[in-house]
Amino acid sequence: MKPLLSILAALAFIAATPAVAELAKIETASEFKTLIGGKTLTRPLIKMAVSTGGAIEGQGAAWPISGSWTWKDGFFCRSLEWGGDDLGYNCMEVKASGSKIRFTADQGAGDSADFSLR
Repeated sequence: MKPLLSILAALAFIAATPAVAELAKIETASEFKTLIGGKTLTRPLIKMAVSTGGAIEGQGAAWPISGSWTWKDGFFCRSLEWGGDDLGYNCMEVKASGSKIRFTADQGAGDSADFSLR
């Protein structure tokens, strides 16, 4: 009977463990720079570099992405152009875990976009 209890306890532990680690809010520019330094942000049809110096460059679908960013009051604030269209200025909440990063527009109140860090 003891082996059965051990197996049930192990199954209960596995079921209670989240499959994906919880994303943690990035609070400072230095945390963000450490996270993105030397990496490429990717998601289907999008590949871009967000440099530690404040530049954004890449490709989205078939069009170029370019822009700049600063860190302000705990948020990633960027101006962005995609394929010649000005996407404007927006300050975003950033959360990350491992090789995953999430940007949420309007200081965390808007739409989100998840990327892999490679």
